[in-house]
Amino acid sequence: MSEKVIVYTDGACKGNPGPGGWGVVLRYGGACKTLHGGERQTTNNRMELLAAIQGLKALNRGCQVELYTDSQYVRKGITEWLSGWKRNGWKTASKKPVKNDDLWRELDLETAKHAVNWHWVKGHAGVPDNELADELANKGVAELIGS
Repeated sequence: MSEKVIVYTDGACKGNPGPGGWGVVLRYGGACKTLHGGERQTTNNRMELLAAIQGLKALNRGCQVELYTDSQYVRKGITEWLSGWKRNGWKTASKKPVKNDDLWRELDLETAKHAVNWHWVKGHAGVPDNELADELANKGVAELIGS
């Protein structure tokens, strides 16, 4: 896993739940690739998770990944909570089912293919690739709702 890729992800939702979008910026060497998409009825947290999943899925082989998200839900979920959920049969510490477990399971599988360092970045703070990921997520929503 010698190749180093920088990934910025973001999710957006108009209404929560409502139409949502996700955006990804991937940088490798001097190259930049962007991705976006959306779902008609979803939540912001699901779009944040889907952005990270889609970013990792876009990589053709195992890479060293520096993944930046403005979602503490995603960063803490993958770095702090996931091992406990798995140990507890996908239940929280209070014995309730983990919300969005389908996406958490998928993210866990995609993460295992790479060496990922997870970073939190403050949203809407002028970080260029985070701002671009946000624009892409909103583009995903706009394409669904036709505006």
